[in-house]
Amino acid sequence: MKINFDLADRFYRQMLASVGKKSRDQRRRENKENSSKPFEPGRDPVKAATSIDGLLADFDWLGKVQKESLFLDWEKLVGKESAEASKPVDLNAGVLTVQCRSTAWATQLRLLSEQILNRINQEYPDQDVKFLKFVGPAAPSWKKGPRSVPGRGPRDTYG
Repeated sequence: MKINFDLADRFYRQMLASVGKKSRDQRRRENKENSSKPFEPGRDPVKAATSIDGLLADFDWLGKVQKESLFLDWEKLVGKESAEASKPVDLNAGVLTVQCRSTAWATQLRLLSEQILNRINQEYPDQDVKFLKFVGPAAPSWKKGPRSVPGRGPRDTYG
């Protein structure tokens, strides 16, 4: 299992920035002249649900959960046969990229893209999907090794 240290470091820095870099005691010492008294406004206890909602909003976890929900419900959106031949791989800036088993399936789903897009926006309006991009399987690279000859490689189609 490969550990992504960049993601962990970014998460740590975001948490540190959202909480603040100074400890509670340091902030208390700095604000000693502004010390508050019991029952003043702003001294009410914070509900756990409010703080959790704040964390979810700060790190956009709700958006990520909804995106994964869209990916998991792909079969419900396009049907069993189409879902077996395709799967969503990325949702970025309103463009949902779908990897298809063959170029024929990519063409078939492109013909149905308007219906699929309407269905997605009906079921997941918060995702704001504006465009569907269907791609076929990737052709293998014929560039192997440091001394490869320029050119197109074998003249065959894949998919």
